[in-house]
Amino acid sequence: MAGALKPRWGQPLTGIISLAAFTVIAWVLWFIFSDPRGPVGSFPYPFVMYLAMMILVGLWQHMFLGDWPFQDMPQPMRGIVETILNLVITWFVIHVVFYRILGLGFNFLSQSNLEAMAIAGGGKIVAAGKELTLAAITAGAGRFPERAVVCFVLIGFYSYPFVSILFGKWPIRPSDLPQPQAGLAEIGWCSMWTLIFYTVLIVPFWGFFYEMAFGQAFGLSQPWWDGISGIKHVHWVFGWWEWMIVILFMTPNVWRMKPWSAIPLPQPWKGLVSFIINVIAGYIIAIICVKIAPSWMSMEEIVKHLPAGDKGVPIRFLWYHAAEIAGFTLIPFLAWHHYFDDMVPMADLDSWAAFCVRTFGVMVLCAINYVFFYYGNWGHWGLGNHHMAHGVAERLIHGESLIWNFWWIIPLLWNEWFFHKWPFYTHDEH
Repeated sequence: MAGALKPRWGQPLTGIISLAAFTVIAWVLWFIFSDPRGPVGSFPYPFVMYLAMMILVGLWQHMFLGDWPFQDMPQPMRGIVETILNLVITWFVIHVVFYRILGLGFNFLSQSNLEAMAIAGGGKIVAAGKELTLAAITAGAGRFPERAVVCFVLIGFYSYPFVSILFGKWPIRPSDLPQPQAGLAEIGWCSMWTLIFYTVLIVPFWGFFYEMAFGQAFGLSQPWWDGISGIKHVHWVFGWWEWMIVILFMTPNVWRMKPWSAIPLPQPWKGLVSFIINVIAGYIIAIICVKIAPSWMSMEEIVKHLPAGDKGVPIRFLWYHAAEIAGFTLIPFLAWHHYFDDMVPMADLDSWAAFCVRTFGVMVLCAINYVFFYYGNWGHWGLGNHHMAHGVAERLIHGESLIWNFWWIIPLLWNEWFFHKWPFYTHDEH
C-alpha cells in the first residue's frame, strides 16, 4: 500500500526542481494572460479578480471538502479534473453569485450591472449632479465592482481558513459528518464570518467612494477608521489584514503550528485567544512596515510621484506597501514547507530553534524577493508592468507586486492541493 510522500530526488534537489518548475509555469501563464506585452494583456484587471477567486475556490475544494468527490482518483487525472472544476466554479461564483445574485441587491458588487446602468444612461450614470462614465467604469483604473470582489477575496483569504487553522475546524469538527456535508457546513460557517468582516472593514470604503462619485451614498456607511489611520482608504485594511494572513498561514507551514500549540485551552477558547493574538501581531507588524519603509525610500521622490488623490501625503501608499511586503513572504514559507520539507540544520524540525531558523530565513528571503522585484526591476522586464519602466519611486508606488506573488503561488498550491505533489514526490511502498 502507498505510504508517506517522499521527495523524488531527495532534498534540497526536489525543492529546487519543483520551485523552478512552478516559477516557469507561473511566468509563462502570466505572459499569456496578464503581461501587457502578451496576447491577452489583462493586467491588472480583470486578471487579479480571477486569480484571487481561484485561490479561494481552491481552498474550498481542498481544505473544506477534502477534494471530494475526486479524492480516490489517480494522479495526474485527479489534479486535472480539480483544476478544470476550479475554473468553472470561479467563473460561476464571479459571474453568477456576485454579478447576478448578490448583484440583485448590491450594484457595487456587479461589474455587469454597473456597465448596464451606464449604457442605459447613454454612456454614463448621473446622480446628485455628478456622473460616472462607462469609459471610467471599464477602464483599467476603474472596474470598481471587480475591485470590490477582490476585497471580498482578501477578507476570505483569512476568514475561511482561520477556522481550520486556529479553531481546529470547530464547531464542524469533531463530528462524524461525511463529505460533502462537513465541507459545505464549514463553507457556510466561514461565509458568515467573511460577510461580517467584509461589512465592517470593506463596505464603508465603497460608501466613501460612491459618495465622492455622486455626492451621496446613504445606503453605505463611511469609513470609521480615518481617526485611527489618518486615511479613509481601504488600503489601511490591506496593510494589516495581509500580515494577518501571512501569520495565519505561517502557522501550519514553517511554524508547524507553533506558537499556538503552546496554548493549553480547549476549543473554541484556544482559537479565540489565537485569533486575538493574530490580529494584534498582524497590526503591529504592519505598523512597523509603515514606520521603517521610509528608511530605504526617498520619500521626497515618493511624494512627487503620488497620485493626485493622495494630495502629497504618502500614508495610503505606505499602508498598501506594508501589504506588499507581506506578499513577498508567500513563496518562501510555502515552498520551504511543502517542497523543502521544513529542512533546517538541526535534527528536531519541531524545536523552537528550528522555528527561529525558518522564521528568520523567511524574512531574509522576503527581503531578497523584494529587492529583486523592485530594485532588480523584475516587475518591468519580467512581468511587463509599464509603471516600472521609470525610477525606483514610481516602481514602488505602482509595482503591484501582490498580484505577481499571489499568481506565483498558484502552481505550487495546485500541485500540493490537487496533484498531491505529483510528479515531484513519490509514495513509500509498504
